[in-house]
Amino acid sequence: QQNLESAMAKPQVVVAPVLMSKLSANAPEFYPSGYSSNYTESYEDGCEDYPTLSDYVQDFLNHLTEQPGSFETEIEQFAETLNGWVTTDDALQELVELIYQQATSIPNFSYMGARLCNYLSHHLTISPQSGNFRQLLLQRCRTEYEVKDQAAKGDEVTRKRFHAFVLFLGELYLNLEIKGTNGQVTRADILQVGLRELLNALFSNPMDDNLICAVKLLKLTGSVLEDAWKEKGKTDMEEIIQRIENVVLDANCSRDVKQMLLKLVELRSSNWGRVHATSTYREATPENDPNYFMNEPTFYTSDGVPFTAADPDYQEKYQELLEREDFFPDYEENGTDLSGAGDPYLDDIDDEMDPEIEEAYEKFCLESERKRKQ
Repeated sequence: QQNLESAMAKPQVVVAPVLMSKLSANAPEFYPSGYSSNYTESYEDGCEDYPTLSDYVQDFLNHLTEQPGSFETEIEQFAETLNGWVTTDDALQELVELIYQQATSIPNFSYMGARLCNYLSHHLTISPQSGNFRQLLLQRCRTEYEVKDQAAKGDEVTRKRFHAFVLFLGELYLNLEIKGTNGQVTRADILQVGLRELLNALFSNPMDDNLICAVKLLKLTGSVLEDAWKEKGKTDMEEIIQRIENVVLDANCSRDVKQMLLKLVELRSSNWGRVHATSTYREATPENDPNYFMNEPTFYTSDGVPFTAADPDYQEKYQELLEREDFFPDYEENGTDLSGAGDPYLDDIDDEMDPEIEEAYEKFCLESERKRKQ
């Protein structure tokens, strides 16, 4: 009986313990290093809330990394604040280093970093004997450039850092503007020379990641570099393409990387994907455009000779027929109604056949039926 009562007892529902996840969208892994979540509030309050120049600049760089669209609206205020803060050689050197580190450690910041460098090079007022902002920036890049050969053959971490520097230098070449004494704007030739040597270092050590970096750099700067070299009568791009073809034939790189290199050669052969107009725009006339009359209607003379507006002997007759056609704008030559609406006059026409035609048709049908049965 006790067993029976136990069997009839209501089953107990086991409630699984609720596990509280420790995962969070606000985890620090989702933010760039040095990111400060209270940037907006503290930035709007002014630089007084920042204990050091480094904190202020790093916060702004992280803000740009997260919201690159704010560059246009906030860069002017940032530069004005720096002009009041960066008043010594050491402060300027620190500013350059902070921007350089951000541009080479955060992959998506290389372009924004180059734009920032260009703006500050024209708007920072401090210009000490040790060099202005642009000069110190180029000196910092030269420090990394001088160890290019060792970096290109270094371990994976070293090569990754080197590749970030290479792509940042490419962005600098495209974005850093140098204004001449008469107001003309040019690019830094020293960067052009540097990029050529960096490509040599990458191709001299044809590991997959080095070659991928070279492809990225050439996709980024190839068209501009080739134009600049051609203006000087140099054949550097031809030499680079030849070197790529040699790498594809000889190097032990992966199949995918070889395919990337071949695609790059193909891109260059199509003028880097650029399309240039073959001739300037001219208004079409019968004299310069053979297709000028292509869409004009064709008429026929009483003898069955076709003529169009292009035939000078029939121009008056053509215009007369064209005007006559305008009286029936909604009907084509085969009688199709183009307007979609019924015409009261045509709708009244009887659809029945003429008696003689109807009789002949019936006779034809009977004869056809008789022949079919035979």
